[in-house]
Amino acid sequence: MLTAEQYLNPDVVRQVQRLDLRAKFIVEGFLAGLHDSPYRGFSLEFSEHRRYAPGDDPRNLDWTVWAKTDRLFVRTYQAETSLAAYLVVDTSRSMAYGGPAGAMTKREYATALAAALGYLLVHQGDAVGLGLVGDGLARFLRPRGGRRQLARVLAELTRTEGAGRTDLAAGLHTLARRVRRRSLMLVISDLIDEPELVLGAIRRLAVRGHDVVVFQVLDAAERNLDFSGPVILEDPETGQRVETDADGIRDGYRQRLEETVAAYERGVRELGGDFVSMTTATAFDKALRKFLHERKRRF
Repeated sequence: MLTAEQYLNPDVVRQVQRLDLRAKFIVEGFLAGLHDSPYRGFSLEFSEHRRYAPGDDPRNLDWTVWAKTDRLFVRTYQAETSLAAYLVVDTSRSMAYGGPAGAMTKREYATALAAALGYLLVHQGDAVGLGLVGDGLARFLRPRGGRRQLARVLAELTRTEGAGRTDLAAGLHTLARRVRRRSLMLVISDLIDEPELVLGAIRRLAVRGHDVVVFQVLDAAERNLDFSGPVILEDPETGQRVETDADGIRDGYRQRLEETVAAYERGVRELGGDFVSMTTATAFDKALRKFLHERKRRF
């Protein structure tokens, strides 16, 4: 029998072929690992509860939760907790990159993460929408609740192939124009784009009242330049090639990359958003915990 930790391991998840089952697999593993939680032993009903506060109607107390946790929680109604969220997924050609054979590509990791987030949203009574971004906004679904909407979102994610050049900023600007209702924007991208342009687009979203959480997904080999000796590095979007010595440029490459990641994180946080950088080897619970933290902050 698999442990909760194994359910969240990208290498294990990749063995599951269907995206809907990947999403369920990840979420169930995540919930099983929520040890310090009043929702221990529950499935997805945890979204229907919040801590008791003075002034709450005692009739809404959930005594079953109290018996399990020795803490007071009240039941809430969907109108009290529902939100509109967009899964904004980078579908550019650079997302098709994968390191060692058998490992998840960035696109596979991003779509599995988006599917899991969508699964959580829908089962909490939230409305989920979708924005697929390559060299602009390629596909757009307005948020709706329910399993049919989740099926639509997963069908669109399944069809993503990782093609086209990156213009994440253009896609985010289009979203800012089209989305008027205050929403939670969950952006999943490798962020291989000009930070100033992307942060400018995120600023526009923030000014319009949207909350933004950015999940940067990089390949582990890409993050660390895990190669040795002479190598040919190719830009997946332009086809441009550079011959170099990996050992000779590794320190400079890593420093430049870390500076770029730090610039993104600093910029997103200054705009009131949240940022987390991961690799395709990172367990999925890191991103899901960040999502739940952001959702809790809003209510």
